[in-house]
Amino acid sequence: MSLLYCVFGHPIHHSRSPDIHLAFARQFGLDLRYEKREAPLDGFAESVAAFIAEGGSGANVTVPFKQQALTLAGQVSDRARRAGAINTLKRTDAGDLYGDNTDGEGLVSDLKRLGIEPAGANIAILGAGGAVRGVLAPLLAQQPKRLVIANRTVARGEQLAQEFSDLGAIEAVAPDALSDAFDLVINGTSASLSDELPALGNVSLAANGWGYDMVYAAAPTAFMRWASEQGGNSADGLGMLVGQAAESFYVWLGKRPDPEPVLLQLRKQLSA
Repeated sequence: MSLLYCVFGHPIHHSRSPDIHLAFARQFGLDLRYEKREAPLDGFAESVAAFIAEGGSGANVTVPFKQQALTLAGQVSDRARRAGAINTLKRTDAGDLYGDNTDGEGLVSDLKRLGIEPAGANIAILGAGGAVRGVLAPLLAQQPKRLVIANRTVARGEQLAQEFSDLGAIEAVAPDALSDAFDLVINGTSASLSDELPALGNVSLAANGWGYDMVYAAAPTAFMRWASEQGGNSADGLGMLVGQAAESFYVWLGKRPDPEPVLLQLRKQLSA
């Protein structure tokens, strides 16, 4: 009997999660079904309950249900609690739900795949929304030398800095107050979805620095083009997508898939 998994979202037609997880399953010879399920905006809890009743073993959760998923899980990992959101649900042996958030691990694993070492680095993060909140704890665990959040509404950045202050020092500034050279600048805003450049102030990249866009696209985003114009390196968030999926797969099944061939295949599909 095949194991049943899915991804919940609204909308969900664009999701690449089935391709990713089925490819992971093939690496281990597992019989696994993975579906896209579009839950009604006012019916997420009922959709999850119905899925579990059908024998569902676990699910990914994407926009706009990540925060709501917190209320469904009887057990919640520390990183999900810190993120204030869940992207991975697992049915436990006792029959209740365990919730986790693998977004930050996906980012860190992709940075390391690219040869970017967060430890001891000067890092700037653009934005202070849910995407940024989800990656802060794993990023701080790498012990960067400096971490600055630049957000138009400074108070939101300051709130995050305060919430995560026990894990490391975070500065919060307005984008126009950024004037330093950073080893790594991460775009956590939605600007790239419309191929716009996020507010950058006078920020620059240090020698061999990187601009990392959490959005992925078929062609370099405006932010990635900015990084290249700076003489730096750039990457989009496709590797983060595959990395967080690999961590979800491990949470469900205790097996760590190799993300590299799956990432290469997705990149080929994206540029076709």
